[in-house]
Amino acid sequence: MLTLEKFEEASEIVQRVIQKTKLVYSDYFSNQTGNKIYFKPENMQLTGAYKLRGAYYKISTLSEEEREKGLITASAGNHAQGVAYAAKCYGAKAVIVMPTTTPLIKVERTKNYGAEVVLYGDVYDEACARALELAEENGYTFIHPFDDLAVATGQGTIAMEIVQELPLVDYILVPIGGGGLATGVSTLAKLLNPHIKVIGVEPAGANCMQVSLREGKVTTLPHVNTIADGTAVQTPGEKIFPYIQENIDDIITVEDDELIAAFLDMVENHKMIVENSGLLTVAALKHLDVKNKKIVSILSGGNMDVITMSSVVQHGLIQRDRIFTVSVLLPDRAGELVRVATIIANHQGNIIKLDHNQFVSTNRNAAVELKITMEAFGTEHKMQIVNAIREAGYKMKIVVPNL
Repeated sequence: MLTLEKFEEASEIVQRVIQKTKLVYSDYFSNQTGNKIYFKPENMQLTGAYKLRGAYYKISTLSEEEREKGLITASAGNHAQGVAYAAKCYGAKAVIVMPTTTPLIKVERTKNYGAEVVLYGDVYDEACARALELAEENGYTFIHPFDDLAVATGQGTIAMEIVQELPLVDYILVPIGGGGLATGVSTLAKLLNPHIKVIGVEPAGANCMQVSLREGKVTTLPHVNTIADGTAVQTPGEKIFPYIQENIDDIITVEDDELIAAFLDMVENHKMIVENSGLLTVAALKHLDVKNKKIVSILSGGNMDVITMSSVVQHGLIQRDRIFTVSVLLPDRAGELVRVATIIANHQGNIIKLDHNQFVSTNRNAAVELKITMEAFGTEHKMQIVNAIREAGYKMKIVVPNL
């Protein structure tokens, strides 16, 4: 059972390893939503995510014999680092099975904590099946990343800190992958104050918990497809599902494009790097139809590799029309390129890439193609530049940028 006494015990124990993640008030998102928005920045934990809480508390409850056998788990990255770090603290061997799609930064950091990493499968569920096989073969103690009540208790310590710091919190938004974090947070929040609304947030392409709640039983998705790799789970936890049914008030799903926009908002307005799964609760803020409420969004992690980060930034800038490309047809004669560039400069556009194609037509005097990729301040500024080029008499169209 998840009891208040167990949550209190876990809150004391995890203090040995966690960073203090004080709530961060957001003027930007408060103004955007008409609510008082606070972030619980678990992306600032030592291992880059909240998972250290559950892993450390779980391992603290094991016997010496269980720890000496060696520990094994499966994880897309954050639980892996939590178990690896906690095992190191207790001097125990750790084996981590990670999907082959896990970002490199999570793999390397897990190894740096002294764990043995095995890459297997395309999604978490396949990695978990392999970890269970290895546990059986080698006698390891298996630590489930979410379907374990002790792990969920450790994760729930976040709710204790939220309520202590913001006693009159109205809503807590929590990301859901397999459901361990949501179980711990929602159960403790309701124990402390049954009036607190706890909303789970899932990626639209991996909404296993939403489907399971709708069906009234744990349900496996046929496949998952989302950039939020930390919550790309096909089957939620069996043991924790009754707690989700009882304590989660609603589930919101968000599209991947919304996560891209949320990443830019967090970088530009809070100077924080939050991974895609951690951004679920940020993207969900605009889906809440409430006003004048105190809302806490849990930022569950910040382990994003720089290649993914670069891709998200580029797609976000394109999504917001701050980078765009036009294809302009112009006669192949001296001065035309300068003329087009001058029009763009006069409207404060910044050219970042040019592609000159002389072979778009057999009649070069009639037309050559000039693809121009440029920066703008947003949609309105983009259209000012586009209209200015058209008004100068050039045939043109907006095309997909190729960065």
